[in-house]
Amino acid sequence: MRPDDIAKFRVPDTPTISPDGTDMVFSLNHLELSPDEYRSQLWTVPANGSAEPRRLTHGPADADPAYSPDGRWLAFCRTVEGGVPQLWVMPTGGGEPRCLTDATLGVSSPLWSPDSKYIAFRSRVPEPGRYGTAEGVTPDREPPRRVTSFTYRANGTGFVVDRPAHVFVIDPHTEGSAPVQVTAGSFDHGRAAFSPDSQRLVFVAARHDGAGDDLRVDVWTCATDGTDLRALTSGGLRARTALFTPDGRNVCFVALDLAQVDGEAPSLRSYSVWIVPADGSGAPSELTDPADTHVLRWAAEPIATVADGVVYANENRGAVDLVLAPYDGGPARTLVGGRRQAYGFTVTRDLTAVVAAVGSDTCPGEIVVREADGTERTLTGFADSLRDVRLAPMEEVTATAPDGYPVHGWIVRPAGSGPHPVVLLVHGGPHTQYGWELFDEAQVYAGAGYAVVMGNPRGSSGYGRAHGQAGARDFCTASVAPDLLALLDAALLDSDLDGDRVGVMGGSYGGTMTAWLAAHHGGRFRTAVTERGMYAFDSFAATSDHGWCIVNDLDASRWPECSPLTYAGNIGIPTLIIHSEQDLVCPLEQAQRLFFALKRAGTAVELIIFPGEGHELSRSGLPSHRISRFEVILDWLARHL
Repeated sequence: MRPDDIAKFRVPDTPTISPDGTDMVFSLNHLELSPDEYRSQLWTVPANGSAEPRRLTHGPADADPAYSPDGRWLAFCRTVEGGVPQLWVMPTGGGEPRCLTDATLGVSSPLWSPDSKYIAFRSRVPEPGRYGTAEGVTPDREPPRRVTSFTYRANGTGFVVDRPAHVFVIDPHTEGSAPVQVTAGSFDHGRAAFSPDSQRLVFVAARHDGAGDDLRVDVWTCATDGTDLRALTSGGLRARTALFTPDGRNVCFVALDLAQVDGEAPSLRSYSVWIVPADGSGAPSELTDPADTHVLRWAAEPIATVADGVVYANENRGAVDLVLAPYDGGPARTLVGGRRQAYGFTVTRDLTAVVAAVGSDTCPGEIVVREADGTERTLTGFADSLRDVRLAPMEEVTATAPDGYPVHGWIVRPAGSGPHPVVLLVHGGPHTQYGWELFDEAQVYAGAGYAVVMGNPRGSSGYGRAHGQAGARDFCTASVAPDLLALLDAALLDSDLDGDRVGVMGGSYGGTMTAWLAAHHGGRFRTAVTERGMYAFDSFAATSDHGWCIVNDLDASRWPECSPLTYAGNIGIPTLIIHSEQDLVCPLEQAQRLFFALKRAGTAVELIIFPGEGHELSRSGLPSHRISRFEVILDWLARHL
């Protein structure tokens, strides 16, 4: 695989299923090198696989499709050239789509009421005079912002303190109908879902005193006109993605338990599935076992409620399974599993069909349907766009850390005979996982002749709560290094891998660990490539969009000893630092401080800064920037490894 082969990826997103179960609609995403943009259109395919997928819309950027329950309409979000996403609807029986909104900052997350009369959606509402709402007032001429809480910016968005997200409801059937704002206040509100009788909404929001200074997010419900607002939870949880059960008696939601447990860190704890009475008559309870549940927090819709329980996307040793948790507390059962990842899904209420977007180590994604009897069909063949690209399969490798702890990982091997130079790749988070997906980075490095070693040391998700919490007391710096080195040593037992030519690299938390390994175990490596990392706790706490809550997990007196910058003088191997100018997760100053320290110490170092990009450069940055990044890294590895 070459860097520009990322333009050949065709990736379907979360599907929606027609009420009669006969058809699926999904957005298909790809990038174009010219004009250097991302594109997405809506496609449809019969559920029985009787016909090939066909395109419904021509974009340029259509996403978030949602069937009306009566099957007559399809709602979706469309972004036209130079604009922001707006809400559109089109008749399923044929006809042109029409736009329903003109929101200044765009809309997201459309969802129909069960009676098909209304659509709820989410939109950020700017303060008067900001973000183009006052004629002739450019951003540099806006009045000053007043900041009073820790939470006031978000990576990829910018300032949020002056443009809270609110819930709206619109009648899509009446020409000229205006959206009605349901929520109010200076609080961010999550996606809203209707009750089965279409009379109420449920959503998550942090509306308590002190919101923005802690991690608490509660579940709220109100009438569809915004009246009778009441909370269903009262703290102790960081909730997201709330849905009514089909009978309307309860609300299920995903949440992070914020309860203080000695030695544990909330940032290294996984989300699980909870349930609470919809009338507010009881306290929430956990439906899933917190010891081994890892709800995929990156998914737009990580749960779905059905008659018998909640279906959720669960991380599991590098896979993402679809699992059913019964309401009665019975044992959970896997619906879709295997060496693959289900990253978006929908289900019928009676669970006669589960439709999912599923990828693997050699497939970027296909639409798969699973019937009630367990029969499974793949409805699409978009991976054919990569048929002329050699994709290296992931080979499992296991290791034993010095204390006897097992470590799980993979080798992605280049073509031809070795010995191949080796790259140890460290994932971000740290509470995330590498796994069974087509990871463009591993494939590009393997395509250039490097054997990639990657795995999930302690601190990762998908291996149980104890595994994630193992490095809580040092933010997984000192404690994780032995796991990574043990995995590397196990991989190097393969004579195809050259133990004398090894580099280490990673992004975000992986960048932090790369700098840590370079400082403490530099003799193992010839070079380091560290990206968008956190290198100094003291400034990260103040400048990161969520640094304040990360550092709460570590006593301030220990910040220096857990910061890679403290040991920068020990880094003697050539080091490449890559960072984005608009990164708000790990701000640019982190890279500048590390670069300054290495440059001053006489270490061979280069700093590459990408303009206009945020923390997600490697995943969703400009296509030209993503390719440039690959070229920079491959050039560096060629020179130093």
